[in-house]
Amino acid sequence: MENSVVQQIKDRLDIVEVISGYIKLQKAGVNYRAPCPFHSEKTPSFFVSPARQIWHCFGCGKGGDVFGFVKEIEGMEFGDALRVLAQKAGVELKKQDPKLQTERQRLYEISDLATRFFEKQLQESKIGKTVKEYLLKRGISEKSIKEWRIGYAPEAWQTLSDFLVGRGYKREEIIKVGIAIKKSNYDSYDRFRGRIMFPISDTSGQIIGFTGRVFDEGKEKPVQEGGKYVNTPNTLLYDKSRILYGLDKAKVAIRKNDACILVEGQTDVIMAFQAGFENVVATSGTALTSYQLNILKRYSLNILTAFDMDMAGDSATKRGIELAQAQGFNIKVVAMPEGEDPADIISKKPKAFKKLIDQARSILEFYFETTFFRFDEKKPENKSKIAEILLPVIKKIPNKIEQSHWIQKLSGQLEVSEESIREELKKTKKEIAEAVSKEKIAPAPKTRKEMLEEKIISLILKFPAHMSVIKNDYLDCFSDSTKEIIIKLKEQKVDKNMPLEKMLKENFSEKEIDFLNYLYLKADIEIEGDNIKPLEEIDVCLMEIQTLKIKAKLNRLSKQIKQEEELKNFKKANALVEEFNKLSQNLK
Repeated sequence: MENSVVQQIKDRLDIVEVISGYIKLQKAGVNYRAPCPFHSEKTPSFFVSPARQIWHCFGCGKGGDVFGFVKEIEGMEFGDALRVLAQKAGVELKKQDPKLQTERQRLYEISDLATRFFEKQLQESKIGKTVKEYLLKRGISEKSIKEWRIGYAPEAWQTLSDFLVGRGYKREEIIKVGIAIKKSNYDSYDRFRGRIMFPISDTSGQIIGFTGRVFDEGKEKPVQEGGKYVNTPNTLLYDKSRILYGLDKAKVAIRKNDACILVEGQTDVIMAFQAGFENVVATSGTALTSYQLNILKRYSLNILTAFDMDMAGDSATKRGIELAQAQGFNIKVVAMPEGEDPADIISKKPKAFKKLIDQARSILEFYFETTFFRFDEKKPENKSKIAEILLPVIKKIPNKIEQSHWIQKLSGQLEVSEESIREELKKTKKEIAEAVSKEKIAPAPKTRKEMLEEKIISLILKFPAHMSVIKNDYLDCFSDSTKEIIIKLKEQKVDKNMPLEKMLKENFSEKEIDFLNYLYLKADIEIEGDNIKPLEEIDVCLMEIQTLKIKAKLNRLSKQIKQEEELKNFKKANALVEEFNKLSQNLK
């Protein structure tokens, strides 16, 4: 894409508004700040500059422009981020030559075209109309069918593949996107046949996969390949451990309600949306993963699980809940009536589902209730069984005051002393699943010299009138990259009111512009108020950099003197000692 299109998108979009669509930003002087969405932290170190239209995390070191943020948070390539932001900005992208399209772009196109194929089959084919009647009887409205792009895959081996090939896509690409299965070196067949199709989108709304539910004129079919439900396998676009169904539509409501309701299936999400519960997403039958939790963390730290009771109590679900607790989420359990799921309840009595949500219990209350329901605590042999189940859960509570509350509760219900509970708690292993991928990311520590050089450039950018303080005599004290930047800045007047790219694009490389953008933001954050004395600050930094240079040279001379003395080269050693003494005087 031409640079003019990229600039046009940047001119139309405000980085604060775009990033606010993903995380909650708070005003901090002229900038905005938030906990970083790319690593765990307690003190917010993620900053957004509306003036410079950039972002930077001073904790993990990541930063960039609006394109860089969308690429990072969505896990996209530049071309995909370009399409997403062009749509937000209302900028029309010229159709690209197929040869120039990225592999991901073509897979996105195939996924969307397949979705349109399934939609048309549902609306126009004879069996599709029967499927639609079945969906309407289940309580899914006409509006929801269109909004969620529900379709039907015909009972045929290659109808979809042939259709896509006819539109210019290769069979290898159709297999790669997961909607066809390779049969031999020269042949393939459609993965989804005779199924109700639920498209799965990423957080930006692009179709990346499908779930197909078996259907045969309203009756369950004999178990096909894959059983009742068939899902897209992991592909370049789709990874079930990183996706939550419906999040593209639910994210605004999750942030607004400061809570996310987790359900098991697609139908549960669709029915919940119909009834006005728009902060609902589905795990699609998988336990919560650290990737999914990292995504949810952008919108809220409050989770309500509305699974059926069997799923809510199984070990995989417990592991996901423990992982969420370890990452700081507040978990509550919506107790579903036995044998019913949210879709069943909502289709009969939407108000009953609202009542269940209002009565949601904390995860600890749920564990206590279900455990004491299973065992009679009056029997001595059951007391240890109950403790074995509940003590590991209590052990994982990070807050000691809250942990003490549950120790007291367990002590009271088991009718044993708190002291004995605490003794057993010490023996209990604390096994919390560790978050993968984006946790505990830290940039390499900077040297004192690097920090001083950054401070000097920041002060110059903030107070350009003091550029003349840095005489040419000082330049050799800087690293090569800093020296080059300062020379360029000295040659070009710095105007802090002019967009940096426009001011510097002719003389500075893209890497240098990114670095200066970061320093502009750093200056805004660290240099505040009228008490700052920039001239004195620059002088102090320059003096310390000179001192560091002399000290480094003294260290080298000291080593050289030692080497010459060991080699009995006393004349050369004496000359070096003389040089060392002169340099020491300069240091004083």
